[in-house]
Amino acid sequence: MIINGVALGDEAFRAIENTWGATIPDGVYWYDPFCGAWGMQGGPCVGFCTAGLQLGGPLRRDASNGQTGVLINGRELHALDLAFWQHLGLQAPGCYWLDAQGNYGVEGWPMMGNLVTATQATSGAPWTHYSQFNRFGTMGGDGKGFLFYSDGKHFWSTG
Repeated sequence: MIINGVALGDEAFRAIENTWGATIPDGVYWYDPFCGAWGMQGGPCVGFCTAGLQLGGPLRRDASNGQTGVLINGRELHALDLAFWQHLGLQAPGCYWLDAQGNYGVEGWPMMGNLVTATQATSGAPWTHYSQFNRFGTMGGDGKGFLFYSDGKHFWSTG
């Protein structure tokens, strides 16, 4: 398994699986230690886990192969990520921060809002995203109709 360009040793890999109680497919991933977002290298965010884990190297700007002009915690957003943020009202290209509690804002400035609160306000329902690993890939959704599937080679989405 490679996270942010650095291969994890077998011991670290087993520790992650034991901590989360899940089988994680071998693959190439990106991980944002500031907010806990993660995804397959070159793809959008597919879920959130604990922030602050010492996994792999630093998050790279090109982790999602984004060409959107919008960066969150230094990662340029994938087009699917940007569509989600635009749904919440974020329109301008620029550099933003997102923390583990869902607070976000323009880099160097105070909080603009909270991702969880904003998602609840736009959907009228609690934010109930999920993601699940299995031997075929990663599946997940937001509990309100956006579903995705990724096996590291293909990405399918209803959103």
